[in-house]
Amino acid sequence: MIDRPPYFPERGSGAYRVTFYDLALEYRVGPNRLAGVALLSIVPGGPLDRLELDLGPFRIGKVLVDGRPARFRQRRDKLHVTPGRTLPAGTACTVEVRYSGNPRPLSSPWGGLGWEQLTDGSLVAAQPTGAASWFPCNDRVQDKAAYRISVTTASAYHVAANGRLTGKRPSGATTTWVYEQREPMASYLASVQIGPYRSVEVDGPVPQRLLFPAAAEERVRHDFARQGAMIETFSGLFGPYPFGAYTVVVADDELEIPVEAQGMSIFGINHADGRRGEERMVAHELAHQWFGNSLTLADWRDIWLHEGFATYAEWLWSERSGGEPADEHALRWHGRLARLPQDLVLADPGARRIFDDRVYKRGALTLHALRRAMGDRRFFQLLRDWTREHRHGSVTTAAFVQRAQEHAPVPLDDLFSGWLHGRALPRLP
Repeated sequence: MIDRPPYFPERGSGAYRVTFYDLALEYRVGPNRLAGVALLSIVPGGPLDRLELDLGPFRIGKVLVDGRPARFRQRRDKLHVTPGRTLPAGTACTVEVRYSGNPRPLSSPWGGLGWEQLTDGSLVAAQPTGAASWFPCNDRVQDKAAYRISVTTASAYHVAANGRLTGKRPSGATTTWVYEQREPMASYLASVQIGPYRSVEVDGPVPQRLLFPAAAEERVRHDFARQGAMIETFSGLFGPYPFGAYTVVVADDELEIPVEAQGMSIFGINHADGRRGEERMVAHELAHQWFGNSLTLADWRDIWLHEGFATYAEWLWSERSGGEPADEHALRWHGRLARLPQDLVLADPGARRIFDDRVYKRGALTLHALRRAMGDRRFFQLLRDWTREHRHGSVTTAAFVQRAQEHAPVPLDDLFSGWLHGRALPRLP
């Protein structure tokens, strides 16, 4: 029997792993019409006479396994594939899926997830289980793979996807954009952004691009002007920026919250007010490049390893850029959390509460308590070692606790027991 994760057990499969996705997409913006050819390189964990992929309600034209037609059926956002032979354990093979339809967000307790049509264009916001809204995948968070994403659409539109732009080919009224993401990436972080954007290069310690509606250029440039300084600050605190470049997309629609993708973040036009009113979110999404995208949780129970760290990065940026020190942020949020129900366990909040604001703020408070217990020198050395040792890999709470104890001058059992596994909010040191 294949083990199922405790959160979202219906997603993904442990019977195989994917090493590479090659996605060739054609997209028509007006009718929101997507046609795709997905070529997956997979390695079975054991002899495999059938496999399942996560995929939304598309029309399937053909499925091939190692170039040979395979039988398939669709049911509840799953594509069940039966090859003509048993696939041997540990031997790489290819699965090709040709599909088409109108991509739409997949339902979840937090609303629609995945491919979303904008007023003029589209975006992808797939966390945690929306990747299947636009391509067939093994939507299990610890199954990280390399990607090649090719998108053909009308030439009036700019396309951004994960990784490095390796090709841009006009042909008549359309243009094909090709991106390659070589660093391993979880499926929920794969992203395509399409819109009539202006693109500008921004100076900084790593290559940066800003994509935005032309009419919003002045306020977008102002609001993201300190992003290069953020990258420099976080690189000193967390270790080197983990990817080759960073892209920010500001959509010409209002979004409830910004969204991170690997090597990229997506904001709504409402997040660029021209007064840096959302600068904490600029810091938050940037910090996810270290905590969430390079170091990706192996189990959704450990979501605090993403959101707690990114929230604490907000406080650190405030502290390092002349704003309130982290102590003041911690005291204020501790007071607010103390007035809320004491029924959340940070290291296992429950699948429906992984985006509860208490996960974010209590996670940040846990790190602040750890910093106070260890001292700044040891604490920030811990973070740099943590990001270096697990660069582009998967992480767990247990591994972080063990690594922290190795750096600490005092036992941390009581600290982690209270903050991570207790329900009542501990006192700040």
